[in-house]
Amino acid sequence: MKRKRDDMEIVWQTPANPPERHDYIFLNGRRHVRPYYFEFISHVKNRWAGKTIVDLFAEEFKGRPYEYYVSAVKSGRIQVDGQIVPVSYIVRSSQKLSHFLHRHEPPTMACDISILQKETDVLTVCKPASIPVHPCGQYRKNTVVGILQAEDGLAPLFPIHRLDRLVSGLLILARSAAKADLFRQQIEAGKVKKQYIAKVIGVFPEDEVRDCCGNNPLNGKAACTKFTRISTSGSHSIVLCEPITGRTHQIRVHLQYIGHPIGNDALYMSESGAARSTEGLTADRAAIKSGSSLGSNFSGINSIHKHEENPNDDFSIDPMCTNCPSLIPKGYEELEEGLWLHCVRYCGPDWFYECPYPDWASLS
Repeated sequence: MKRKRDDMEIVWQTPANPPERHDYIFLNGRRHVRPYYFEFISHVKNRWAGKTIVDLFAEEFKGRPYEYYVSAVKSGRIQVDGQIVPVSYIVRSSQKLSHFLHRHEPPTMACDISILQKETDVLTVCKPASIPVHPCGQYRKNTVVGILQAEDGLAPLFPIHRLDRLVSGLLILARSAAKADLFRQQIEAGKVKKQYIAKVIGVFPEDEVRDCCGNNPLNGKAACTKFTRISTSGSHSIVLCEPITGRTHQIRVHLQYIGHPIGNDALYMSESGAARSTEGLTADRAAIKSGSSLGSNFSGINSIHKHEENPNDDFSIDPMCTNCPSLIPKGYEELEEGLWLHCVRYCGPDWFYECPYPDWASLS
């Protein structure tokens, strides 16, 4: 879709526009996305009906000031059913809302995504920490799926399991919807086992530890993890973690509970960490708000991207954008690195995939 601005023709992207290699800027060890014009589409929920278009956006999408939404409606950057409306317009249930904006994505660490195995219907990679798996929130192109499509031409890809943004390691992606469904059926049937390694504080017990939070479940659900010490230096230990269930932050919560939190986990190294995580903050944002920082997680598996840094690369400055002229969106200025938590193995009834250990797993 194209629209004219006073000094240029704007090309608005939608989720149908694939990421491309030239979309990325590498600067100071971080991978940035060149800001781009994007159409966010949503539909009026029943609880939104009856509000003015400006009040709806100001109340439901709090990332920008009220005055911005007034200007966006007046200029046609916000439309209803494809039409420009007055700021006093009252929305009705199910109407289509379009928000045309200058999109800035948060940066990630500038690491390559190492391809481990490339089969006809399955791709496995070593996911670097700091990069989300698939589009979510403010991330769209700066994701594993987006980068693999832009740099390796690999699409479509269907992630078959979760891996938190700050966690590294094995990621399995199906190359067809049918293969993805087969994996998901096996996971839901409890036929898939997974293993992680973590670097924790202190001397972890030599005997196997099994932590099952039946009386104090995570988010109201029972959770269980088996831990086995691999090695220890006295100050830190490398621990094999085998989740029996799959809950959000399960390994991190259980390690904190048994007194050996992950050594650079700013969220769960304090007693208030679990409480903060249930207040709606992601782990990384909560850690930044608390003033903590995460330790380094660079490893030899995911090398720094071979692309030369391009500090002089220009990007369009939009006069209405609340992030310009900065390349980085507000709230993401801090450099975030990865946790000492790494997925090493997934196995099913007749298959298994593995990922090498990261550098931090050596205590020598």
